Amino acid sequence: MGKLHDQITRTLLPGMHIPEPISLLFEWIEANGTYVDNPAGQRIGFLFPEDELKAGWTDTERPGGTSIEFFAEGNVNMKYWFGHEKPEVLGRLCVFAKTGAEGSMAAFWLDDTGRQKIVHLGSGSGSTLVCVLAEDPIDFLRLIAIGYDEICWSEDYSQPPRRTDGFVVHPDPQFQDWVSRTFHVTIPAMASEIVKHPSLMGDADPKDDFARWVDHHTE
Repeated sequence: MGKLHDQITRTLLPGMHIPEPISLLFEWIEANGTYVDNPAGQRIGFLFPEDELKAGWTDTERPGGTSIEFFAEGNVNMKYWFGHEKPEVLGRLCVFAKTGAEGSMAAFWLDDTGRQKIVHLGSGSGSTLVCVLAEDPIDFLRLIAIGYDEICWSEDYSQPPRRTDGFVVHPDPQFQDWVSRTFHVTIPAMASEIVKHPSLMGDADPKDDFARWVDHHTE
């Protein structure tokens, strides 16, 4: 396994694992060279080459599909998000990606039955999305292949990717093709085909399992 996989593995809590489809994603990232190592030696993986992204970015459009960063964070900052340091809560989450430039995150979460799911934790300063993104890791890959600018904005989920301000984010056909061929799946037209109950912080009676769990354990 590569450096990205190894670093994230070291942050996993008891009962957690990196699902095979996510392991293959990390291998794909490193094989394509879409990563950087920061001065501390931490590897950060992307879906699209940064040089091509910068070269193709104009005032009206950019290539590259969904912007997301994969890196090893674990649960070291969850005490600030929840407002406490209870191990029985923080020990069920492991952050492995940044989903938004404002600080939103994706994490592995162990539900009350011990089943591992991929969830979203909004930053609160921008996105307030708190929900299960995917129960199946392949569905998570299908979600980030659709081509939304960022997956932290649930108001976009019920429509195909587009920007209301007129800025166009073009999908990443190479990544879409890899997901389709590797896992023998289709890429959905919109996120609502995968994310069933996108809930927001403060929702009175959320239908989403993770949102309800967060409500119960946040101080």
